Amino acid sequence: MKEKIVLIASIVVGLIAFALTHHYLKSERDKLYAGAEKIQILAAARDLPAGTILKMSDLGHRSEFKTAVGENVFRWEDMQDVLDKRLIFPLKAREPLWWSHVELPRGVKEGLAPMIKSGMRALSIAIGGDAAVSGLVKPNDRVDVLGTFSFPSKTTPGEMETITLTVLQDVTVLATGQELAKETVGTRYRSSGRRGGGYSTVTFEVTLREAELLVFAQNVKGRLTLALRNPDDLHFEPEAPEIDFLHLQRKLPELNLYRQLNVRGKTEKDVPELRALRKRVTEGP
Repeated sequence: MKEKIVLIASIVVGLIAFALTHHYLKSERDKLYAGAEKIQILAAARDLPAGTILKMSDLGHRSEFKTAVGENVFRWEDMQDVLDKRLIFPLKAREPLWWSHVELPRGVKEGLAPMIKSGMRALSIAIGGDAAVSGLVKPNDRVDVLGTFSFPSKTTPGEMETITLTVLQDVTVLATGQELAKETVGTRYRSSGRRGGGYSTVTFEVTLREAELLVFAQNVKGRLTLALRNPDDLHFEPEAPEIDFLHLQRKLPELNLYRQLNVRGKTEKDVPELRALRKRVTEGP
């Protein structure tokens, strides 16, 4: 009887020790993964042979820690970028879909050169931060390039004056830093692992003559600034003026009147002060 009690007590102690160990290990694991971000990634819904043209029914999703898969895996929100693309390597059911598994367009696989249109050039200029709309300019955006320079004064010999002018209008951005304008797939893949904002160069698609102009503008100690355009805006201003202090002083009333009437849509009936401003513009001070 005594031996049976000892045996039962040993089993109970063992179970308690197992439970305590399990609880401790679970607690430590929870601490380890506390705050770790999980993401939904694309995975094969079944065994897929190489050459499969991917359809919705071929793909499922699974939850993984972001740090475990990095940036080179397709996420659930990338589904539309993957559909109708050819699978290069076979996949087992539930295996994650990596960017290297999918037949990518030339522009994604082979870098920047295949993305440049025939007769055009890719040119990188040192522009970043506030000069690139606080780093919000992205590949495929269209921009106007403005330059500010110090030139010999036309009116005061021997003196320098600062001039701002529009250098180029409606220019396509091919890349910001190392981030290319990828056309369809691979939107999650970043060769540098960054997601915009932290670049110091912008690459434009320009003609050879425009490339010469931009290189000269940068090398005469000019400061280039980008103005971001709406992608559907086709407007071109044929006679953009050179802006110096005298021009600014003369044109401020006219610019303010144009903004209030045309940009903001106000009327002289709504804002009586506009009548005096119009008179000043038409008749002078």
